[in-house]
This record gives sequence, C-alpha cells and structure tokens, in this order.
Amino acid sequence: MASNTGADEDVPQNDGSKLKTFISILRKFIGVADLASVRFSLPSQLLEPTPNLEYWNYLDNPSAFAAIGTSDDPLDRMLEVLRFWFTKDLKYVKGKPCKPYNSCLGEFFRCNWEAEDNAPRIDTKSLLASTSGSASSASSVKSTKGASDPRTASSVSVVQTTSKPTSPTVRISYLTEQTSHHPPVSAFYVSCPEKGLHARGFDQISAKFTGTAIKVSPGEHNLGIFITLERRNNETYQLKHPAAHLGGILRGSLSVSVGDFAYITCPQTKLKAILHYVEEGWLGRAQNKVEGVIFKYDPENDDKMRIKDVPDSDVVARLGGAWKDKVVFTLGPKPMASQPPEKQITIIDLNPLVVAPKLLPPKEKQAEHESLTLWGGVTDAIMSKQFSKATNVKIELEEKQREKAKERERNNETWKPVFFDQVTDKKGTPDLTEKGRQILERAQKEDWNLEGII
Repeated sequence: MASNTGADEDVPQNDGSKLKTFISILRKFIGVADLASVRFSLPSQLLEPTPNLEYWNYLDNPSAFAAIGTSDDPLDRMLEVLRFWFTKDLKYVKGKPCKPYNSCLGEFFRCNWEAEDNAPRIDTKSLLASTSGSASSASSVKSTKGASDPRTASSVSVVQTTSKPTSPTVRISYLTEQTSHHPPVSAFYVSCPEKGLHARGFDQISAKFTGTAIKVSPGEHNLGIFITLERRNNETYQLKHPAAHLGGILRGSLSVSVGDFAYITCPQTKLKAILHYVEEGWLGRAQNKVEGVIFKYDPENDDKMRIKDVPDSDVVARLGGAWKDKVVFTLGPKPMASQPPEKQITIIDLNPLVVAPKLLPPKEKQAEHESLTLWGGVTDAIMSKQFSKATNVKIELEEKQREKAKERERNNETWKPVFFDQVTDKKGTPDLTEKGRQILERAQKEDWNLEGII
C-alpha cells in the first residue's frame, strides 16, 4: 500500500527532511519481523531513481572479478576471490545508502561490463621470496609510489578502470530476474566466457527496524555468491554474506556498518576464509575493521566458525584492515601484529576506486518489463522533480502487478520465470533456461536483440 505523505508534493526535500519522513514511516514497522516481506511503498521523493535489479549487483569493480582463477596456486586463487569480495560493496563505500524501486515479478535487467585485464597477479611464492630477502622484487607485486612507509609499498590491489581503457578488456555479461514476489527473491547470473568464469546466486534480504537502525540479513534463499572456475575442473567458491546495519538514522546521516562473520569456502581446494567484521563500540567512532584468516579445512566436517577456533597449524594466511579503506594480508600463521610492515601485502585499496559504469541495451532494444523501461516513467518524473506524478505512476504500475497476480489466482496459474529454471532453490544456485543462455550469449556479442527469445 502506498503511503500518502507531504513528501509527494512537488517541492524538493533536503536530506534532513527526507530522513524525518523516512523515520516517521519506519516507526510504523517497529517489531515487524521482516520489513522486506512487507514490501511497503515509499513516497517517490524518498526513492533513488534506480531499479532494484540494476542497483543490486556485485560487480562494482569488474576487473577484480575477471582476475579470479588466474593463478595456478590454490591459496593465490582464494586471495583472488577475496580481492573481488572487498570490491563488491564499493557502492556503499563511495556513495550513500539508498532505497531503489521494489522489483516486480518477472522484471529483468541485463548489462555488460568491459573490464580491464590488468589486475596485478597474485603469486605468494614470489611474495615469500621477495619479503624474505632472497629476491629483489616479485613480478606479482607492484610498487606504490609515494607510500607513507616505503616498507609497505607492496600491493596486489586492482586499479581503477578508465573510461577509455588502453589495456586489453574482458567482457562480462549479467542477467537478473525477479523470480518471486512473496518473499521478494531475484536470481542472477554473471558470465565471463573469455576467462572461463561464471557466478550465480539468489538475492533476498531480511530487514528489521529496531528503532535506531535497520538490520539487513541474507534471506533464507540467499546462500551467497557461487563463483565457478570452469577451466579448473569447475572449482567453486561459496561466498556467504554477513548481516549489516543501516545506522545513523537518528543523527540524520545514514551509513552502513557490519558486525558479523562472512565465510568463503572451496571444497575442491579444501581452503576456507573467515572474515570477522568487528562491531564498533556504542560510543566509538566507526573504524570499519575487518580481520580474517585463510586455513585448511575439512569440507565434510566444516565446524570452524570463528577465527579463534582455527588452530595455527591449519592457518596459511591472515588478513586485516578496514573494509571501507585498505586491507592487507600476511602469509603463515603468525599474528599480523607481529609481522613486519614489509611482509604486509595490500590486497585491496579502495581509495582510488569508483563504481564501474555498466553498458546498457539501447532503449529501443529493451522489453516492456525490462527494469529501465518498466520504471522509466517513474525515473523521468523524479529526475524532473515531478514527485506527485512519479508517485502516481509508481502506484499505477504496482496496481497492475496486483491485478496480474489476482488474474493468475483466478485462473489457478503458477507463474514461472523466463530466464531461470527455479523460483528459488535449496542449493542457492539458479540454473539458466535456454532463453537465459541465449540472452547472455547475445550480450557477449553486444547483440541486445530479443527477437525469438521473448
């Protein structure tokens, strides 16, 4: 049900006014077990003019994704996955949290990225040699000029993709579809055939307003991101999301903080990473600290859930830093605090990075239920500050979806996704239909034509 508030008047609100309106709406939902399942509708002035399916993806730095699987060493590949992991939330680091449009059942979004194939190679054997003094340098490590401490100048962080890349690029294609309305679930698939690489999963969140913050957790169908290296015997990594908090609501300055554990596992290499996002003190200033460990584990007896539970004899690397700034890693079981600076290698430095632009289908090639077209009228009205019109268009669109749902119920019809086989899946790994495969194959050729598909 849409909320009718003064925010719908065609008078732009400043951020403070928007926040007050947002809080007044949220207060009605204190104690509700899951805000995401309620799917309440916000006035248009409080929305980011972006479809949810366009906004919610993990390739903020596609070069980091394209570099996964480059190394022949299992530890190096795990570090490549972790380097990607720390870039996937760049939008929250560089921008403010926002509320995109709710997705409609059957809505879909597709795009490409042109990723520069220039991520520094991770080669821990060379790193060991160079930091122990047996080699003067390592081809896998780039020197960061102007670093405040010359001893900490080693980095394997990705660099910013330029608008006009000079180095070779790799094309990555993306497809996502809203497969369920109650609960809200979308399936996604990332394809990079040039690198023999794909990723997939279901996106679903559970959200609860506590009165001072919104806690956002993975929903029951969201088992994380599954990345598969096709050229390494389908070696697969499962990346499980931590819970996050949207705070600063009462202060009038929204921010994302994380105080939870994230897990990355690879049964084939028998390596696991635990990342502990450290909760800030109640009065403490946000440090966004993260500490982690990579260790040998038994996939048949995966019982180590906290860093302190991992015996030193199983540890192969440790990580630490600030997930919104810079994260370093060291090799071996020794605590990071006891490692000299020259043995601390920067795995990611987010400071010079910005969210990479997407390459979108031309407007005339988009279907009517493709995100940018479906929500185009709302977006145009918001961008021209016609907020009353935007709200009316949004209500009309949402009402059409309700009528379609009622019609399916009257006809006893079960809705099925077009591009994915499953609405949801207990394994967390959606399979593409033939139409889904065709969409991605055409996208790889920059062919946005939908003829013969839908």
